[in-house]
Amino acid sequence: MLNGLWLGFFLVAAVSALAQWLVGGNAGIFAAMVESIFAMAKLSVEVMVLLFGTLTLWLGFLKIAEQAGIVEWLAKVLGPLFARLMPEVPPGHPALGLITMNFAANGLGLDNAATPIGLKAMRALQDLNPSSTTASNAQILFLVLNASSLTLLPVTIFMYRAQQGALDPTLVFLPILLATSASTLVGLLSVAVMQRLRLWDPVVLAYLVPGALLLGAFMAFLGTLSATALASLSSILGNLTLFGVIVLFLVVGALRRVKVYEAFVEGAKEGFDVAKGLLPYLVAMLCAVGVLRASGALELALDGIRHTVEWMGLDTRFVEGLPTALVKPFSGSAARAMLIETMQTHGVDSFPALVAATVQGSTETTFYVLAVYFGAVGIQRVRHAVGCALLAELAGVIAAICVCYWFFA
Repeated sequence: MLNGLWLGFFLVAAVSALAQWLVGGNAGIFAAMVESIFAMAKLSVEVMVLLFGTLTLWLGFLKIAEQAGIVEWLAKVLGPLFARLMPEVPPGHPALGLITMNFAANGLGLDNAATPIGLKAMRALQDLNPSSTTASNAQILFLVLNASSLTLLPVTIFMYRAQQGALDPTLVFLPILLATSASTLVGLLSVAVMQRLRLWDPVVLAYLVPGALLLGAFMAFLGTLSATALASLSSILGNLTLFGVIVLFLVVGALRRVKVYEAFVEGAKEGFDVAKGLLPYLVAMLCAVGVLRASGALELALDGIRHTVEWMGLDTRFVEGLPTALVKPFSGSAARAMLIETMQTHGVDSFPALVAATVQGSTETTFYVLAVYFGAVGIQRVRHAVGCALLAELAGVIAAICVCYWFFA
């Protein structure tokens, strides 16, 4: 899948460049494309320097949380809920703890760190699966919720914005929180309909209703604020939450007699190992996206979407942020490259860049997650997993666009 997508970027760019040369007489297009390749290769290294630090930092803190028992506590707290949503998983099964750790890593925005944990969870669920090739209900629910990308603290998005010189990297905190809540809710509801899950069960309602009411009340409060106040509140909450999580992990770890420094270093080493393998993928995708942009092919596609949106009588400012949404179902690295390229082209705090950042934080790589997670356990029949995951992703994109107009327009 990634092979075809990456090759397609170059082939489309080549066709577009030839058309501009032969038809438009633009002989300088090839020089611009070559220049873009080297510029993006340089940018990849610059981004990786900060990415090394971010992953190393947060996996260090996550290790403290794990040794302090915070992750285990979360597994116990969520146990009754998972018992209703995944009735085929026995109480106390290791899969529940792994699923909780995966959600925790995703919630902290550590998508690259969440993947290996998620693979372990999928293998644990496969041990309970009566079929070796057909996805079980529990596996589908886990995958769709994973693909819906519930991101409570999108630290990697903050990192990308900081690297590109954003005045306030956490400005998109609240928009991402609202958009990712929409994608997760739609993902859960779609799976519940397909699997006939009893969401009206008293235990399930005890978990979901307070959260839904709290989110609704919070959105009603946000509706009373001006755009300036919304942006300011997002900044304050983003920074406060980020530092609060760090302090919480350290304090609980210290109270539980965890050697927090040693635990941090142990987790940081894992973060370093995860990060060092990302550079080749980042170089590959950023260079491909750079060539696509320099060839004029990407702008041509966006022009088509822009004309359609204008014909419908809608505002077109969000269109420049759509490249991230268009490739996100197929590749996280391609979407990451599109996000960085949008920031570079339009400015890190421009409306298209804010839309792209919110989309990046509120949706997941549906087909990539399907291929990796199900492929790791030999699943061939995915049943309703694709439809539910794509529906959740579409909800996340639409919500991201709407929330950005609410906050930043």
